[in-house]
Amino acid sequence: MTVLITVWGASPGVGKSTLCAGLSSWLSGRGLRVDHFREEEVLSRPQFAAVAAEFETTGRVRPEMLIGATASFVDAVVASGDDVVIADALMPFVPTLLAMGQDAETIDTFMTDLSEVLAPLRPVMVFLDGNAESALSRAVAREGEQWLDRYLGKLAHYEVTPQVTDAASAVTYLRHERAVTLAAVRRQDWGLVLVERADERPRDEVLRIAQRGLKML
Repeated sequence: MTVLITVWGASPGVGKSTLCAGLSSWLSGRGLRVDHFREEEVLSRPQFAAVAAEFETTGRVRPEMLIGATASFVDAVVASGDDVVIADALMPFVPTLLAMGQDAETIDTFMTDLSEVLAPLRPVMVFLDGNAESALSRAVAREGEQWLDRYLGKLAHYEVTPQVTDAASAVTYLRHERAVTLAAVRRQDWGLVLVERADERPRDEVLRIAQRGLKML
């Protein structure tokens, strides 16, 4: 059975993409066939073409469309014969649902449906936990103030609660997003590897912790 490793974190800048690259290299080095699904590929992977088109047209994505796209993605994964898929900031789509103003009941129903669709795979989440404020500051240091302006503008445009108007309110929202995401995953039969204080640790240490957690599942 193919293992789906989905990597999320407490904030931009916490090291999701770096960890995905490290895990991909590690698993490939062990002789496994690995598909590294990068964050930006949601706009180009054929299974998510309808999702990308709907978002571009309406600025929203219906939960049922996410489920349908995921079902197509699972079919493609099973057909590929890959041993592992590493998805950077893709599933379980909870931040997307929050951005669309979905409530807790809708998110729980969605997660149940999503888990059923993912049944042919073995879903595991690696969550990089840490201080959202410091991680966001690290992202700004790397990407620049213009990136922060775009990020805050995106959150302000969405229907997130609490409303985002500046960096401080973005941190408050990210803490809420973290809590909802972890609670939703824990209510499902997913593996969960929680890397604490990921924003404070060197990249190689984060990778080692994630590796140990994955070996224990």
